[in-house]
Amino acid sequence: MMTATDTMPDAADRRSWAEWLDGHSGRIMVLPAVIVLLCFAIFPLIISAYLALSRFALAPGGFTLKFIGLLNFRKLLVGSQQYHLLGKFGTFGFVQFALLALIAAGLFFLLARYLLRGRPTVVGTVGRLLATAMAMGLAVLALATMAPGGVPGTVVNTLLYVFVGVSVQFALGLGLALLCGQPIRGRNFFRVLFFIPLMVTPVGIAYTFRMLADMQKGPFAPLVRAFGISEWSWATEAWSARLMVLVGDTWQWTPFMFIVLLAAIENQPRDQVEAARLDGANGFQIFRDITWPAIAPIAATVVLIRLIEAFKIIDLPNVLTGGGPGLATESMTLHSFISWRTQDLGGSAAIGYMLLFISTIVCVSFFNFVVRPARRFEA
Repeated sequence: MMTATDTMPDAADRRSWAEWLDGHSGRIMVLPAVIVLLCFAIFPLIISAYLALSRFALAPGGFTLKFIGLLNFRKLLVGSQQYHLLGKFGTFGFVQFALLALIAAGLFFLLARYLLRGRPTVVGTVGRLLATAMAMGLAVLALATMAPGGVPGTVVNTLLYVFVGVSVQFALGLGLALLCGQPIRGRNFFRVLFFIPLMVTPVGIAYTFRMLADMQKGPFAPLVRAFGISEWSWATEAWSARLMVLVGDTWQWTPFMFIVLLAAIENQPRDQVEAARLDGANGFQIFRDITWPAIAPIAATVVLIRLIEAFKIIDLPNVLTGGGPGLATESMTLHSFISWRTQDLGGSAAIGYMLLFISTIVCVSFFNFVVRPARRFEA
């Protein structure tokens, strides 16, 4: 016959189990979604890593994968695909050496300041050394391929889209946000108007700009002919083609910067702004001392998000120019897509991993040097 003392351990076990479930309920509820996301993220990562180290070939009844080690990466860096990925090196002149020396001095200053004034750790030091080395390598690559006689490859084109495009988008988005944050007539209308490009798909924007930029049949063709320019085509010149891609990308993503920065500006402390105006501060002083410190963390975060997204640009250069003329507008993502389309799956995966490495170093460095200081400044 069971006594009360026999049931006490079971009751205690049930209580402890219930307490454990109650304490970890949040993690348990999120766990299924995390498992699904990890499966969808890790599985392609593992498969693409194996493809990057293999050679894909069609065979009777299917295909074969032959392990070749790092030969795909070697082909991209020093082999037959070097011109495609890295470009053609030109002749260094005084301007290139001066710019390189200036960049090297800035990177050395940042590294020395961390080592001498901060609290260096092993991970932080190794990370900064890696970031400094990669920054110097990319700077040498950009200056060498843009020097006289040089031709930029897909790496430099991607960096151009990322740094120039995001900088212009941030400047325009901040300007429009400051304008719409003022008590002007029709600002609600302009808020909706500026947000419209973000609701259009990238492919739709690419075809729209392709139509607008048609110098033979496009809507601006009569205006161009009125100025006596009838034979010129932007798609046949490298820098005009890059500029057209940057214009389309800026038109699409400036609204994203605008809407986030506008929300940050409208949440700034109004009492401080009113007090500064009563004290006679002008608009620039208010922006420098009140508005910018209030929105700096949000601004740094939104730029980081755009940096991550800008590395994946493919729709605009693919539709507008097909990567041409030559390789002038081809990004690394489009380079990977073209390799995949020609059934060079190993080369495509290798390009993807090189893009992953570059984008990770750039975005982590931006987070450590810009986003984290901005958050500490807010605190």
